[in-house]
Amino acid sequence: MKNREPSIGLFIPCYVDQFFPQVGIASLELLEKLGCKVSYPLGQTCCGQPLANAGYERDTEGSTRHFLDLFYGFDYIVAPSGSCVLHVKEHFPKVDGFKDQSKDLKGRIFELTEFITDVLKVDGLKGSFPKRVGYHSSCHGLRGLRLASSSELNISPFNKAKQLLENIEGLEWIELSRTDECCGFGGTFAVTEEALSVQMGRDRLKDHESHEVEIVTGGDMSCLMHLQGIAHRSGDDLKFMHIAEILNQALS
Repeated sequence: MKNREPSIGLFIPCYVDQFFPQVGIASLELLEKLGCKVSYPLGQTCCGQPLANAGYERDTEGSTRHFLDLFYGFDYIVAPSGSCVLHVKEHFPKVDGFKDQSKDLKGRIFELTEFITDVLKVDGLKGSFPKRVGYHSSCHGLRGLRLASSSELNISPFNKAKQLLENIEGLEWIELSRTDECCGFGGTFAVTEEALSVQMGRDRLKDHESHEVEIVTGGDMSCLMHLQGIAHRSGDDLKFMHIAEILNQALS
């Protein structure tokens, strides 16, 4: 790696690919604007997180092998999803013949904001985005990957997304009343506990609305999709953008 440019594999989660392709495009363009040479393996599929979360971890061995085959050769793997990154890092099943590879991969896969702040060492970005922005800290990224400090820990506050957004011209980072509360999505939880999930989502939206947020952003499009759906059905005029979209648009 000292004598060549590090190779970066862009991992785009299946739901982003299918429903929010603009987030994948923004992630690629953003990394390229930051000087990265990025590859997108065309054969990538689901990492297996939905099955594993539903209790069928053993049935994800095929997707695990496929992921390792595709991405193991890269120096870094970057994804615009904290939940999928956490699954690869911590919850891949122990597959015969791939245990060492899976262990080695844990130190080379990063959520997008984590990669920009911790690997590229970017401390704030210059650009323009004149909007009042509320940030939703998704549970996997917050408490799994430690992308921000959580309120139950007695530690100095930090937020890697805020680090990237707060110096953008015109962007007003809005501090919410409950900065790290779950939105209620939780994957299949939103299906098995629909009423509770929706009420939790409404509570999160009220927090943003009471602070007159214009755009709700975050690092996991799954949580934003959940909140966006509730807002749309309620007739709310809140806008939703993945943080990659905001950063990419600001830099353009």
